[in-house]
Amino acid sequence: MRTKMLVGALVAAGVIGAGAATWHGHFDAPLNDAHAAIAPSTGVAAPSANPGSTALPLNGFTDLVKKYGPAVVNINVEGTRKVSSDESDGEDMPQLPPGLDEFFRGFGGGRGIVPHGAIPMRGQGSGFIISPDGYILTNAHVVENADRVTVKLTDRREFRAKVIGKDRQTDVALIKIDAGNLPTVRLGNSKDANVGEWVVAIGSPFGFDNSVTAGIVSAKGRSLPDSSYVPFIQTDVAVNPGNSGGPLFNLSGEVIGINSQIFSRTGAFAGISFAIPIETALNVKDQLLKTGHVSHGRIGITVQEVNAGLAESFGLDRPRGALVSSVEPGSPGDKAGLKAGDIILKYDGKPIERSGDLPVIVGQLPAGHTASVEVWRNHGSKDLTVATAEANKDAKVARNDGAAAHGKLGIAVRPLTPEERSEIKSKSGVVVEQVNGAAERAGIMPGDVVLSINGVPVKSPEDLRNQVAKSGHNAALLIQREDRQLFVPVEIG
Repeated sequence: MRTKMLVGALVAAGVIGAGAATWHGHFDAPLNDAHAAIAPSTGVAAPSANPGSTALPLNGFTDLVKKYGPAVVNINVEGTRKVSSDESDGEDMPQLPPGLDEFFRGFGGGRGIVPHGAIPMRGQGSGFIISPDGYILTNAHVVENADRVTVKLTDRREFRAKVIGKDRQTDVALIKIDAGNLPTVRLGNSKDANVGEWVVAIGSPFGFDNSVTAGIVSAKGRSLPDSSYVPFIQTDVAVNPGNSGGPLFNLSGEVIGINSQIFSRTGAFAGISFAIPIETALNVKDQLLKTGHVSHGRIGITVQEVNAGLAESFGLDRPRGALVSSVEPGSPGDKAGLKAGDIILKYDGKPIERSGDLPVIVGQLPAGHTASVEVWRNHGSKDLTVATAEANKDAKVARNDGAAAHGKLGIAVRPLTPEERSEIKSKSGVVVEQVNGAAERAGIMPGDVVLSINGVPVKSPEDLRNQVAKSGHNAALLIQREDRQLFVPVEIG
C-alpha cells in the first residue's frame, strides 16, 4: 500500500489550495493497488421523504445486506509494474517475499534495490453492480496497471472484466462484465445524508468477501490531498485494504458513496475513512460512457485558506472564501482579471466558505463553462466572469504553504538586485535577510521576497516600513518563495 503524509491543502487542476493546517498522519487508499505478485493482501438519512431511513431498525442491517449484498463484488487484479534499479525501500518500493528483500538489498548497499524491468503485481478491491448488464463502479486505483481484472460474485461465479475507463483525479473507474440479469444496488444522493446518521459499508477487507461494517457520517465535504475534485464523506465505518471501491449505503439501502481512502499511521483502519460521493462517481461514469474520457475544469490560480488574521487584514467580516495568492499568466483567471490578494467569495453562484470548496466546484465544470465570480478586493465586492479551461491531467497537488502569525513584524530586508528582479519577473519586492519574533513564527524565512503588504506593492525597505506603520493589528504580507506565492498574516501590534 502506498503511504503518503497528509498535508492539508489541495489543487483542482489549476485551482491550487494551500491551507495553514498540517495533518499529522498517513493517508492510504484501502487497497494494495498492485503488490508484488507473490501474495495478494489477502443509516445515514436518505431523502427527507423517507424519514424511516434515519432510524436503526430492530433487526439491524440484515434486510439491507440480504437485498443489496449480492450486488457487491470482489475484484482481483493482475498486472506488471516497471521498476528501475534506483528504486529504494521508500513509498514506491514493491513488497517482496521474506528472504528476497534481503537478497536484493545485498546488491544495493543496503537500500533495498530491486532489479530492472517489470515485476508481476496482484491486488484486491471491491465494487458494486449498477446495471443488470454488468456495469460496475469501483476505484481507479483498484484497476491501475491491471492487465487482467477478475470479478467474483457472491454466488461464486467469476467473470473477466473490461476496464471501460478510469479517472485518477476522482479515483473512479467503470468496468464491465459480460453477464445479464445481475443484481444491482439502488443509487441515492449523498447531499441528503446528515452528519451523525448511520451508514453501512460492504466490501472485501483483506480478501474476506462481502464483509459488512457500520458506523456514522462523521463529516461532509472534506478536502484531501491528491483528491482535488472530491468533497469526501468522512465516516467512522471500518474500512481496510480490500474495501476500496465498495459501496457506502444509507439505511434505505441506497448507495451514497464509494469507499476510497483511510487516514492511518499504520496502514490499517484507525477510525477515519473517506468515501467519494455517488454524484461525483456518476458524473464520471456518464462522461466515460459518452466520450471515453473525463473532463475537468481549471482557471489557473493558486489559493490559500483565509484565517482570522488575513480576514482582518483584508477588511473581511469573518474568515471565509479562497484567497488568491498567485495567478498563472495567460490563464482563464488572468484573462478574467483575477489578482493576487482577491478573495473569492462565490463561484458560479455557489458560496466559497473554505479554500478547498473552490477546487471541487471548478474541477467538476466542463471546459468552456462561463462562471460568475464574486471577489473581495480593496475592502469591497467585485463581480468578474471566468471561462473555465480544460484541466491538465498531471496537475500537481499544492503544498501546505499557509502560515499563522502572532506578535510584531521583526524582519530585516534589502532591495532586490536587477538580476533577482529579472528572475522573479516582478517590479516590486524586497528580500528578507533576517527574521525573528512574530514574522519568524508566522513562517517567513530568510530569502523570501516580500511583494506587497495589505495589497500595496513594496518596492523598497522604506515602502515596507511605511505600510507597516499604517497597518492595524494585522498585516497581510504577499511573499514569493522559490516559484510560488502566498499570503502570510502577521500580528504587528
